[in-house]
Amino acid sequence: MFEHDYLVSEPLFWLFVAATAVLVWGYYWGARENKRLYLSAFNGLVDVIKPVDQTFTNIGGAIGYHGNFVTRKDSPVEKVEATITFLARQSLLYLPVSILIRKHDRLFITLTMRQPPKEEGHLIEERYSRFRRARITNEARLNREPIRWGDSNWLVYYESGRMRDQLKKLTTAHPDPGVLRHIAVVPDQRKCFVFMIPKKGMVKKYFEPVYRWIPSLIPSKKTA
Repeated sequence: MFEHDYLVSEPLFWLFVAATAVLVWGYYWGARENKRLYLSAFNGLVDVIKPVDQTFTNIGGAIGYHGNFVTRKDSPVEKVEATITFLARQSLLYLPVSILIRKHDRLFITLTMRQPPKEEGHLIEERYSRFRRARITNEARLNREPIRWGDSNWLVYYESGRMRDQLKKLTTAHPDPGVLRHIAVVPDQRKCFVFMIPKKGMVKKYFEPVYRWIPSLIPSKKTA
């Protein structure tokens, strides 16, 4: 009937068809899993931030999403931006490489404060700090102290004992860092940064204590 009917009797033909079907299934499975992670993470952020307005932007299809959250005018946090990027689950062929290079999904949260925090400080997981992209710009002028937070080793970077105590206060009040990897307070930029691994259902649990703690870093206004 067809010019190449003989192909249907070739094992390689059916192997090719099966591989194609697996890759197509993998694309839809991966895209769906990544979208579930995005919805879980960003719904968690909305529950914590309670924004008055929000916008979400897709990044390259199944690669990631970016969100802008506008807070109330009486909030010490002026706005929150979040970017989530995923492992390449939509590409079964590239997924092993993606896991090898990127290790895990990523959620970067930037909080712009209405007033700058008084001092710079960082809490960073020691193992994550060795990752080549986890750089602290002003590391050379900051004091450093190792601590144990939960089941992992962390480093505290601080300008003065006051900031060190504030950072340690967070670890004492919330003894399990969970999916958190880096909390940065940068007065020069009037911003705080939070990096975490966005595991499903975990973002709200571990971001909320940090979001509630950050306003304690803002100097109180002097009354006349």
